[in-house]
Amino acid sequence: MATWDDVVTMASRLPEVEQSTWFRTPSLKVAGKGFARLREEAEGGLVLICDLDEKAALLASGDPAFYTTAHYDGYGAILVDLAKVDTGQLAELVEQAWRLKAPARARKALDRE
Repeated sequence: MATWDDVVTMASRLPEVEQSTWFRTPSLKVAGKGFARLREEAEGGLVLICDLDEKAALLASGDPAFYTTAHYDGYGAILVDLAKVDTGQLAELVEQAWRLKAPARARKALDRE
């Protein structure tokens, strides 16, 4: 089980991450671009940016931690049930989401560490 605070902690080790809001909900951004957002509307969950292939693979896995809604059809984002997700996998997905939005200088800084 994970919480929003856990997601923030995972992301805080990544360069240039800032806590912000996105659609009036808590979010994480890099260089002003959102990569994670806590959904407080409808069924809740965490929105993480991903590519469409990754989204398809996560949904096909049958893992109940990952889902989508019609609103996100065709969009590179996966919804994550924080109460059901493995924290190790979540940390990997947070970094992947960050990498999709981070500028090259930030990605290089992380890779040098």
